[in-house]
Amino acid sequence: MAGYVMEEKKEAIGLKYSSTRGNGISLDSAEAIIQGLAADGGLFVPDTLPQVDASFIASLQDLSYEERAEKVLGLFLTDYTADAIKGCVERAYGNDKFDAAMRAPVTIFEDISVLELWHGPTSAFKDMALQLLPQLMSTALKKTGEAADVLILVATSGDTGKAALEGFRDVPQIRIMVFYPEGGVSRIQQLQMLTQEGSNVNVTAVRGNFDDAQSGVKKIFGDKAFNEELAVKGVKLSSANSINWGRLVPQIVYYFSAYADLVKAGRIKAGEAINFTVPTGNFGDILAGFYAKCMGLPVHKLVCASNANNVLTDFLRTGIYDRNRDFHKTITPSMDILISSNLERLLYHMTNDTARVAGWMKELQTAGRYDVGAELLAKIQQTFWADWTSDEATEELIGRVYQQKHYVPDTHTAVAWKVAENYQQATGDEHPMVVVSTASPYKFNGSVLAALGADTKGLDEFQLLDKLQELNDNPTPRGLAALKNKQQRHTGICERDGMKQAVLDFIG
Repeated sequence: MAGYVMEEKKEAIGLKYSSTRGNGISLDSAEAIIQGLAADGGLFVPDTLPQVDASFIASLQDLSYEERAEKVLGLFLTDYTADAIKGCVERAYGNDKFDAAMRAPVTIFEDISVLELWHGPTSAFKDMALQLLPQLMSTALKKTGEAADVLILVATSGDTGKAALEGFRDVPQIRIMVFYPEGGVSRIQQLQMLTQEGSNVNVTAVRGNFDDAQSGVKKIFGDKAFNEELAVKGVKLSSANSINWGRLVPQIVYYFSAYADLVKAGRIKAGEAINFTVPTGNFGDILAGFYAKCMGLPVHKLVCASNANNVLTDFLRTGIYDRNRDFHKTITPSMDILISSNLERLLYHMTNDTARVAGWMKELQTAGRYDVGAELLAKIQQTFWADWTSDEATEELIGRVYQQKHYVPDTHTAVAWKVAENYQQATGDEHPMVVVSTASPYKFNGSVLAALGADTKGLDEFQLLDKLQELNDNPTPRGLAALKNKQQRHTGICERDGMKQAVLDFIG
């Protein structure tokens, strides 16, 4: 499409994946998913993007979510057979794991629609990808004949950790280790991780914030000597963060699914362009919407919503990415991030210039900032708009939406909802708006109840769940209710410079 440096058709030999930083290596999707991060520190991206037409989008309307996923994934995972993709999808989304028949249903109000991505086993949008990634990776290991064990390293700001742990639990030939910032996740998120069962899992707190944990994981991936030491032990590293293409590609599906649902419900006409507002931290969720738009989904604007850690807002307004700023702990901890890894993929697709991308990423690492210039910023702003909101405004939104619609958004969803309102007021844009809802309100029950004006004095986490249930039409998710009687299994904690040793201690 205009403005983007992309080919319009796949090569007949199948879609290949290369690094955003241009190391010249081209891999099949299975190989890219196993490897996770490119050897040069870049992220794998498709060499070309498949294109869809109106008939493809129309064909999704009467399909189940699983069937929609098979059609979209098949365009990207060209080295997987149709039967293999079907099996992966059915194992990911079936077996009573989700509490909604459509997996990612859309709740439609007169002025706005809400894409609910939190009906999976861990009550957050990460389930949409992290129930599928383990299936894709396990299949990839068999396809490629990989003999080594794979160790998944994850840095989490809250939701990715539990979703990855649950998805990879007891998957053969794969172990998973999750690092989270001590004191930087909600109590419910922490309990979800610390009670995680499975013979192949480990959870370790890091004394620092999410960016410290994420940077530590990236350093481990980039440490050639350490990786050679692991190889002697028969272990290869991979990732379940959204730096892994296998995490990102399942997220493209729900943008197509939401559009199909809106057409089917008569909310929009086929071919009508819509907007999505996405609460954004690591830029993966909104990037999936960008891919959907580039493929041909009628998307007008992608609105990037941030909290007080508004590094992305500033970037999308000025073209300057600067992480040299105060770090804020907010009531939206999954967005408390200052280094948004997936932005690198956007810069690659906007420029098709791996040298420039590598240069910007080096500047980010050494100086903490980079400037992409006015010309590229203008191109990015053709698709993206950005704003941020405070905790106070987020709380006000939750209370107001509950009063007006008797609907309870979580704090992250409320950030997106408020920014969506800001966008409409600032621009006058009347395209139908979809707010991407990324977590159940029960995961952040204390903050949500405070916004609703409830008396929570002296209540523990589980009494808070019960209190919120009194106000909310949706029942407490099964996985959260079950936490009350689960045993804490993980007690590990390390300093920021102790993460490599923690890995060694885990693998033995």
